[in-house]
Amino acid sequence: MVRADYSGDVGAKLRSRIHSTPLSSIPMATVETATDRNSRRRLLKRVTAKHDPSCPAPRQGEHGTSTGVNIAPGSDDDGWIVPDPVTLCDGTRVQLYKDGEALHAAYDAIKNAQKRVCLEVYIFANDHTGNAFADLLCAKAQEGVHVYVIYDSIGSCGIEQLWRDKAPMFSKMRRAGVRLAEFHPLRMWEGRYSWKPLQRDHRKLLLVDDNIAGMGGINVGREYAGSWVVPTDSLQDCDLWRDNAVGMVGPSTRFLFHSFARTWKYIHSGGRTRRAEFFHPLENTSDLGVLASVPSMDSPLVPRLRAMLNSAKSSIEMTMAYFAPPDELVDVLCKRAKRGVKVRLMLPGRGDVPILITAARSFYERLLPCDVEIYERQHVILHAKTMCIDREFTILGSTNLDYRSIEYNLELSCIIRSKQFGEQMHDLFENDVRYAKRISAKEWRRRPRLDRFGQWAVNRARYLL
Repeated sequence: MVRADYSGDVGAKLRSRIHSTPLSSIPMATVETATDRNSRRRLLKRVTAKHDPSCPAPRQGEHGTSTGVNIAPGSDDDGWIVPDPVTLCDGTRVQLYKDGEALHAAYDAIKNAQKRVCLEVYIFANDHTGNAFADLLCAKAQEGVHVYVIYDSIGSCGIEQLWRDKAPMFSKMRRAGVRLAEFHPLRMWEGRYSWKPLQRDHRKLLLVDDNIAGMGGINVGREYAGSWVVPTDSLQDCDLWRDNAVGMVGPSTRFLFHSFARTWKYIHSGGRTRRAEFFHPLENTSDLGVLASVPSMDSPLVPRLRAMLNSAKSSIEMTMAYFAPPDELVDVLCKRAKRGVKVRLMLPGRGDVPILITAARSFYERLLPCDVEIYERQHVILHAKTMCIDREFTILGSTNLDYRSIEYNLELSCIIRSKQFGEQMHDLFENDVRYAKRISAKEWRRRPRLDRFGQWAVNRARYLL
């Protein structure tokens, strides 16, 4: 049982153990020398130059035309330079990650764990990457490290678990001493409390020892990791996913321990799902806030997001995998754009749920006349969920702007108040613009009538998506 580590006030127990951690302990994907960094900067200058249409597109290793995804160590011709860590006011250091480098950093952090590993994930895939993580967690448990894993039943095992056995890696981890918790089991006979198949745990969170954390939109699976965790012979049969995460070292990670502890306690003691909810606002002494929401018809998530968007004075840059928000949030974006705020949206040009792309496009007719810039990311499946307001306030995590995130899922996002981190998010947005198509209001008005009808119908039904 996890009770020994998480009973009572988690923050009070951890506060006394938080200590200053050297910068080298931040779980970074790579450690760059000055030569490496200069080389990457020259590369960035080369690939970000304007291309003549007749010239070949920038290449990504031996995999052909660049997709803007870092699929493997050394595959840096997507133009993205790993930024320096940012130190917040309380000494917490945060590191922005892109694509598979985040899972690589997570794997290294688990490998170096001394006391505790807590992992909460929607998809724990039964593939090479998932099994590599499972083997590592088993090894750490056998070393005496306390390992706790929360995985979503449907996300990790699918509905086929009703007629097939679950992946053997779960029983393997349990035998090795990993404490497993399956969120809302789909098999009714395995649930200890009420059966809630529509409510899912969509959070992604890693906690290591006393003051190391990582979170974002990245699941444990091959499509997220590329070749960063397990070298693969070919990625041609695997869609590449574009995503973000953030690593943290320092005292503010205790708020994420609170979130994990509440979810673990809810799974093992039942009750209302709201017991897994946790909100921590920004404070004068902390530049990190936490939005750990739960399924609710009156979720405080929407009012909090509306308030933050309403506070924008100069810019809103949003990268969103699933964009089917309540009308009130669309109205806020339109109003801020009309008042001179530069509103830019990065939305998927292709995705794993095609109907949600149609749902997102159903809002273009309202947004474009208000001078909202809309881009559709090409080549890859966009899975990131980020917002950056005035290049100072960043929201990053698992929360999409759709009704499933608001009314059916447990979601987790952090709020980071930092102009330096906000500039890094802006640079990342600009990097995605290079691989995106901007939607023109003039062209959009010329779209076929069948597309108009489909978007209208999906918009009316978006509450069910």
